[in-house]
Amino acid sequence: MSNNLAATGGTMSFRSFIDQLKNDCSLTEIREPVAKEYDATGICGDGTPVLFHDIDESRVAVNILASRDALCSALSVKREGLVAHLASVGMDGETRLVADSQTKEIREKPDLSKLPILTYFKDDPAPYITAGVLITEIDGVTNASIHRMMVIGNDRLAVRLVAPRHTYLMHKKALERGEDLPVAIAIGLDPAVLFALCTRVPEGLEFRYASAIIGEPLEVFECGNGLRVPHCEIVLEGYIGDETAPEGPFVDITGTYDRVRSEPVIRITGISHREDPIYHAIVPSGREHKLLMGVPYEPRIFSAVNGVADAKNVVLTDGGCCYFNSVVQIEKRTEGDPKNAILAAFAAHPSLKNVVVVDPDINIYDPSDVEFAIATRVLGDRDLLVVTNVRGSSLDPISAPDGTTTKVGVDATMPIGREGEFIRVLRFDASSVSVDARPPPRR
Repeated sequence: MSNNLAATGGTMSFRSFIDQLKNDCSLTEIREPVAKEYDATGICGDGTPVLFHDIDESRVAVNILASRDALCSALSVKREGLVAHLASVGMDGETRLVADSQTKEIREKPDLSKLPILTYFKDDPAPYITAGVLITEIDGVTNASIHRMMVIGNDRLAVRLVAPRHTYLMHKKALERGEDLPVAIAIGLDPAVLFALCTRVPEGLEFRYASAIIGEPLEVFECGNGLRVPHCEIVLEGYIGDETAPEGPFVDITGTYDRVRSEPVIRITGISHREDPIYHAIVPSGREHKLLMGVPYEPRIFSAVNGVADAKNVVLTDGGCCYFNSVVQIEKRTEGDPKNAILAAFAAHPSLKNVVVVDPDINIYDPSDVEFAIATRVLGDRDLLVVTNVRGSSLDPISAPDGTTTKVGVDATMPIGREGEFIRVLRFDASSVSVDARPPPRR
């Protein structure tokens, strides 16, 4: 990891991580003016990290965590060990309240039109904040999670709250008391902290988990409405009351539009930011969106499978939107292990739809290798597990509107006792063989 650390603490800041991407020659910088409607999406749609220097005269970073390599760099862990590392991280971190933050360098009245909030696709109803971590608190319990937020005015956002998740329940509790729920929206966080806050953990433990991820106390500062927020580029302060508004349609991880719903409205009461802030935007259905939404489930699946089998690794596949399809690698001990692993994976990630269980010799990051395992180690009448009429995800366009779906597990492992029949002849690199050792050319 780079030694270019944030000035307010020992963690890496959002902009220092961008500097690291630049030093690694993996960042594209665009200095010409770019429109915030549609153009940015077209430029960075291939997943390349991009820093725009002039979108409405502001800097905008896109695709900062759009690859596993970038994520592993942010977390200082090797790719092959990512899932096992995340599964081993506890919830025992600490937060440290500090008196000041670079985030508070400039304080402004609420005017969302001054921020370079992007409109991504031609059928989008409005600009969307997509990389904002919504921080709330009630009864001394804090929650932090990413939510999509549609701009419906210079000081108002319609926010998608999913029942029965924590933010939804906190807002419901506030309404039952006749209170507004205070919120803070943090944009441009340390990437490791952002990833941690995207991870679903027990209620109220998001900051402690983020601290455990970065390996030191997480510094937080106090906003005007009393909420405590980690250092970031921009923070929006406000409240959610009983006002609602139509939200959507929004392009979700499948690349298709989610439906319009009536959702709560956030009333923005203040904006603070660093000098010349860098706005973070996540392209809907892009690689960064999928990785941040899906990868946090991999350690949950790993831990669950490890409870019933000898788990080696887990990946939520790119072709499955990093959300619906998983490959689970185990060391098979009994013939029942793969199906137990399948059921454990479905329980750990209820939105999961398809699971393939493979042996340790299969490269789970290579779709061709996984297909090879299915082709050579699966008999359909013996190795398929089909579960019907179960809870899935409302984001899956083929499932019922409430998410009810059918799930399929595939045991693509070698039969015990017949492993010798499945030994694969390793291919060698012919360039490493001496000329004399090579067979003569055919004539």
